[in-house]
Amino acid sequence: MRPRTRVSLFAAGAAGTAALFTAGMLGLPAFGGPLHPYSDRAVHQALRRGTSNAVSSVNFDQRAFDTLGEELILLSAALAAVALLRVVRSEDESDGTTHRHGPAEVSDALRVVGHLLLPFTLLTGVYIVAHGAQSPGGGFQGGVVLGTAIHLLYLAGDYPALQRLRPIPVFESAEAVAAAAFVLLALAAAGASPAVRVPALNTAVGIEVGCASVLLLGKFFEQALLVREHPGTGDPREPA
Repeated sequence: MRPRTRVSLFAAGAAGTAALFTAGMLGLPAFGGPLHPYSDRAVHQALRRGTSNAVSSVNFDQRAFDTLGEELILLSAALAAVALLRVVRSEDESDGTTHRHGPAEVSDALRVVGHLLLPFTLLTGVYIVAHGAQSPGGGFQGGVVLGTAIHLLYLAGDYPALQRLRPIPVFESAEAVAAAAFVLLALAAAGASPAVRVPALNTAVGIEVGCASVLLLGKFFEQALLVREHPGTGDPREPA
């Protein structure tokens, strides 16, 4: 596709998005006014349907299909990043360049902190996901905590242990399965009780977001720690 065509398509999409956004903003109640129809109805529906957390009721019950769109956007972003970084590496390998991962140089204090915080951070992420239907938090927040917690091993300077803990192909498959599970649950549980639907969808989101975070951070870490060695020279070259 030519650059001019890409710019034209982007301009048309941006103009359409701006028009829809402006129309939506003009239809909102006045800022600071006493009329808040959406919030009043959302809280009322959450209480009427027996969901103890109004925020989770909105995300996974009243507008679960919107949440599905957000999850698929994250899935697409993670897959795109993984694909782009793989292309960069394959281009280097085409000329015979070999790769290895250099050690992370960290202080002893940071190494100890990384090891100590890892189990507590993982436990916190699981707690946030598991209790997202009853208390503040949920699958999105807990998934990010879980995904980043694993990479505390990088702070500990133990990159081989990090690689063993988060094999990228396994997390790629888990992310796809969790995204598909969310879609199936959203369709199959349309008439189910919120007491069943909200925790199930919340858990699927937590797994998908956690795996997506692991993939994104994992691929960027791989690129940042990569040492390229060109054939015949023996001189390693750190990536920019």
